[in-house]
Amino acid sequence: MEFAIARRRMVERQVQERGIVDPKVIEAMLQVPRHLFVEDALRGQAYGDFSLPIGDKQTISQPFTVATMTAALQLGGGEKVLEIGTGSGYQAAILARIAVRVYSVERIPALARRARRLLDEVGCGNVNIKVTDGTFGWEEAAPFDAIIVTAGAPAIPTGYLAQLAPGGRLVIPIGPRDRQLLKRITRTADGRLQEEDLLDCRFVPLLGAHGWAQGEG
Repeated sequence: MEFAIARRRMVERQVQERGIVDPKVIEAMLQVPRHLFVEDALRGQAYGDFSLPIGDKQTISQPFTVATMTAALQLGGGEKVLEIGTGSGYQAAILARIAVRVYSVERIPALARRARRLLDEVGCGNVNIKVTDGTFGWEEAAPFDAIIVTAGAPAIPTGYLAQLAPGGRLVIPIGPRDRQLLKRITRTADGRLQEEDLLDCRFVPLLGAHGWAQGEG
């Protein structure tokens, strides 16, 4: 009950009061028990307005960031979504409450194993996880109606654009390692790409062949 109250307060104060109005995003964040996706010692902080460490130099994003990125995908339900950076599995769980199928890529095996266990625990069997270099996307499962990247990239990997379906949306942080600009790229029905700037942000770096090299930047 204590966590349920904290979760509702989180959604009201950090999501709705800050301008997120998408009812599917709000309902998903009310449903998913965020405290299960953080370390046991940090569960009391799970619903705070900040990111938290999850090990291996990775973090679970603050609730407002998760809500903003999910809303930016403009999901109506029924979509196939690619997530780059499974991390704790929390963002995938939010997506899984809205989309019909989520494909999530994680480069760190230990995080992928833990996320798989937690996603199964909360009933998100519609999430597929693969351990690989996320900068390549998931070519064999493409095209995707939406792609969300939860790490900052120096530039947009071309593979993501190639795997985006007509009408699809890509949400990705782009910029230097210490600060990025969250962007949305939409592929129009006739194949053109439209780019929008959403907000300033700071994510862990997207490491891989088409992202940052380890220690670079």
